[in-house]
Amino acid sequence: MRLKVGIDVGGTFTDFIVAGHGREPLFHKVLSTPEDPSIAVLAGLQEIAEIIAPDIDVASLIKRIDTIVHGTTVTTNATLTHTGAKSALITTRGVRDALEMRRGIRERQYDNRYTNIKPLVARYLRVGIGGRLDRDGNEIESLSLDDVRAAIDLFRRENVEAVSICFMNSFANPEHEQAAAEIVRKELPGAYLTVSSDLLPSIRFYERVSSTALNSYVGPKLNRYLDQLVNRLNVAGFNGVLLIVQSNGGVISPQLARERAALTLLSGPAGGPAAGLFYARSLDSDRCIVTDMGGTSFEASAVVGAPSTVNDGEISRHKIALPMLDIHTIGAGGGSIGWLDEGGLLRMGPQSAGAAPGPACYGKGGTLPTTTDANLVLGYLDPAYFAGGKMKLDVAAARRAIETHIARPMGLTIEEAAAGMYRVACNNMAQGVREVTIKRGFDPREFPLIAAGGAGPIHSCLICSELAIPLQIVPWSSSVLCAFGMLLSDLRHDFVRTFVSRVEKLDWASLDATIAQMRAEGDRLLDEERVPPERRNFVVRFDCRYVKQYHEVSVTVPWSAIEQGAVAEIAAAFHAEHRRLYGYSLETEKTPIELINVRLQAIGATEKVAYSEDPYAGLDGSHALKGERAVYIPETKKFERVPIYDGHRLRHGARIVGPALIESVTTAIFVSADYNAVVDRYRSFVVYLKGHDHLARSCLQAEPEKAFA
Repeated sequence: MRLKVGIDVGGTFTDFIVAGHGREPLFHKVLSTPEDPSIAVLAGLQEIAEIIAPDIDVASLIKRIDTIVHGTTVTTNATLTHTGAKSALITTRGVRDALEMRRGIRERQYDNRYTNIKPLVARYLRVGIGGRLDRDGNEIESLSLDDVRAAIDLFRRENVEAVSICFMNSFANPEHEQAAAEIVRKELPGAYLTVSSDLLPSIRFYERVSSTALNSYVGPKLNRYLDQLVNRLNVAGFNGVLLIVQSNGGVISPQLARERAALTLLSGPAGGPAAGLFYARSLDSDRCIVTDMGGTSFEASAVVGAPSTVNDGEISRHKIALPMLDIHTIGAGGGSIGWLDEGGLLRMGPQSAGAAPGPACYGKGGTLPTTTDANLVLGYLDPAYFAGGKMKLDVAAARRAIETHIARPMGLTIEEAAAGMYRVACNNMAQGVREVTIKRGFDPREFPLIAAGGAGPIHSCLICSELAIPLQIVPWSSSVLCAFGMLLSDLRHDFVRTFVSRVEKLDWASLDATIAQMRAEGDRLLDEERVPPERRNFVVRFDCRYVKQYHEVSVTVPWSAIEQGAVAEIAAAFHAEHRRLYGYSLETEKTPIELINVRLQAIGATEKVAYSEDPYAGLDGSHALKGERAVYIPETKKFERVPIYDGHRLRHGARIVGPALIESVTTAIFVSADYNAVVDRYRSFVVYLKGHDHLARSCLQAEPEKAFA
């Protein structure tokens, strides 16, 4: 029995999924331990071992784990909370303030109280060095090694933990950066070092220096965490393969994650889009909106054919130009705190109670009202069955927190205040979905919504109503969706080279040589990871723009188009993508197209988890009925008694008429009055708007006509 384990460390809960133990995948959750996340990882593994094989030694079971795929929020949290390393920057003389000046554009042009972001490197630790290259990489002024050594002396006196090196135009010639790096490695051997030409050899200085500084800022903290994790796993007897999830949805080795820590800045939620697409395909759809509501945050992404990536993102207002999945994150989780603003309006989040002290109902010292407290008061959560009964919720504490901070100041009853908190939280999440659909040129009504996260399915019906989405899927693995997606991840390595040229005037020989160089680097890394050639794939993308345009659009280019020099095919793909994103193209004006960057992704396919299908068991789900309780119905704005079903007993084909609640150990699903639900062959719950039965027919293996009679 060989096991594969996916682990997603979140702000409130650490999620686990275990496959390969002879049964359907096992899901498990434990409270996170923010002071050292590896403690929760090992605690969860020990609990899982006791569940799977209570009669054998825990260490013996852990030795049977072949692969652990691990997503972590360590680097994300370090950036959001400004707790990264004390960092320094070596850069070209005269441009050390680029981190502060950025692109020179105010984010909120008409808000004169909106202050600039605090740079990750203090100004006195940003040191300009003599030496200059032109845009083609030719040396204009030789590098001043004395300046480099003087900077190192300053860093040593200031006990700097991490150093970034980023020179102007080093993407065209890395020699100056490599020479400076050699001195830093020799004279500051204990410092974490990031060299921009190694991390991101592409045009645009601010994006490059910001990404480089981010990598150094979070690198030492990730290294410490990986040391703790690896040591704890070794002590527990783990001798399998540990893989770390990247922001692009792929996985890499811990060693590469140590060197390029910024690749993990979206590591936690990166498994969600692939998992969401897996479930959408059960409805014969190659597109979906994936949402994941955890204890601290809410993530949303739109998937069309494959998870989409962006090469120009931000985290906590810091620019990062490394490839990452197009995921929008807001502070809207189960632990999001309700509060009243200066005008007396109700707000939810982004502040979170986290895992400690947590919501008031956790009974761990929290006194502020959260989304979870509101859900408990509204009847969506059973206080005796939270986490399968392992954790009892304090209803009185939840009511007291809501009354003190929301209800009494607003002149409302506790139930009215809780309903308001619920609606505001759902509206916040609906706005998050708009960011990845309407603002990306997609109509959300054309996508099934994948509702995930421990708290997500309680809110998904109201989110869908807000956006007029008629169909949603609550996966059986909903509460650990990202961890499940991690088990579907492949090894991925991204490369980029700046290659500026008009598309119609491309030097195809030089372009082929550039792509071949990146492909050789990809092959080298996949060789180290022992991926056989037949399981490798390489994808090329071009960053293009209309001449004199400010931003680029990235398009996938088939190998056949590159081999044949098919300019017209590349141009047509660019025009189409530009039209989708911005609503127009300049195809008829015959405006020239300019290539800026060439990107290559090297993919090594991994063994995927086998997900068994459930045999059809009929339409009747009454055998899973647990009872009834009073629940708030948003459509009527009243409390009504609704049936409560045991989600673990519902099988393929069972039909549930809303309003109803479906409870499992790790989540609860609220089917509101406007919706019905049916269990599909993966034991997921397909929730559809009443009167739209046809949308869910394809999910059943037998008797679909009877199911919707």
